[in-house]
Amino acid sequence: MPRITRYVLFQLLATFIVSLVGISVVMVVSIMAKEGMQQGLGIEAVLRLLPYAFPLALRFSVPATMLMATCSVFGHMSADNEVIAIKSLGITPRVILRPALALAFCMSLAMIWLNDVAVTWGADGMRRVFAESVEEVVFRLLRTQKSYTNKHFSINVTSVQGRKLIQPTLVLRTGGDTKTIVAREAELRTDLENRTLTILLTDCTIESTGIVIANPATFEGSIPLSKATRRERPERKTSELALASISDEAIYQETFIRSLEQQMAAEAAYQMILGDFEQLGGNRWNELHNRHDQATRRLTRLHLEPWRRFAEGFGCLFTVMVGAPLAIRMRTANVFTTFASCFFPVLCIYYPLLMWTVDRAKDGAMPPYSVWLGNVVLMLLGGWLMRGVLRY
Repeated sequence: MPRITRYVLFQLLATFIVSLVGISVVMVVSIMAKEGMQQGLGIEAVLRLLPYAFPLALRFSVPATMLMATCSVFGHMSADNEVIAIKSLGITPRVILRPALALAFCMSLAMIWLNDVAVTWGADGMRRVFAESVEEVVFRLLRTQKSYTNKHFSINVTSVQGRKLIQPTLVLRTGGDTKTIVAREAELRTDLENRTLTILLTDCTIESTGIVIANPATFEGSIPLSKATRRERPERKTSELALASISDEAIYQETFIRSLEQQMAAEAAYQMILGDFEQLGGNRWNELHNRHDQATRRLTRLHLEPWRRFAEGFGCLFTVMVGAPLAIRMRTANVFTTFASCFFPVLCIYYPLLMWTVDRAKDGAMPPYSVWLGNVVLMLLGGWLMRGVLRY
């Protein structure tokens, strides 16, 4: 039996590794091509994205590759009557199913770790490459499109000569104020040490809130690199936090909510003592309510996030629980037919249930552990299929 176990495990690993390399390379190239086109990156910057894109690609390729390897190996074994031969020797099919489940369990743990790496090291690395390449991106778009725009500033030029911008029009947006600067020429410089994009304008006219100021001298303005890129993220989403930091973030959010509630209670009591009931529905009160609602929603998502990541990670195990017995019962060596048949219940049952429970849990309508509902359904389906394989 150890020989059979090693044989199955070797076949699974060989198929899994070959498929994983092929699928991951395609996905990484797709990610880099998409980001390169959207951000206007050059070849050097795109190549720098390569190591950061791999964890993002593996998040999606590992579960599909694990299911494909399972369907391929067990489909061929069943089509070649190897499963029947094993049963005829009085050996239970559990012997060939155990290595697949053990490997899927290990891959599920790896998926949780990969997700953590992807949303922290991978995403941060990609944002850092975008920020450090912003000068190159701006110059490339100004040469080709004569303009560059994001939510914080925009530049329009007549032409670009070397590293000089000819007759640029710069619009800066800070808070509620908009400042328009028209100059004879300008230069862009990236200061990586201070993480800023510096703009030097010569012979410029500044217009701010209707006031025009002529300034023939050189005007220098700085914009943080995080705001200069088109991928600015002012606050991390809960899905972008490391698992180890979620508990600390939840404690901070709970403290913040308590302080808000104390502030709201104190202000309400003060206004009621003064008899100023109109202020209870005023802008200040509505602002506090909105901040409290936003903080509560974030806290709910922080409580949900660990459950969601573990549920998605162990989805790899439960899809194999369905795929392995189904591939044996189909008895066909056609990998794509078996994979499609195995992926169909995952596509029609698991992902809709996962998305529905995640949305409901985010709204607080369902408890966080409800995101495991899809996994439970796959486990029951896989158990029923395995029962048939083990019995006959």
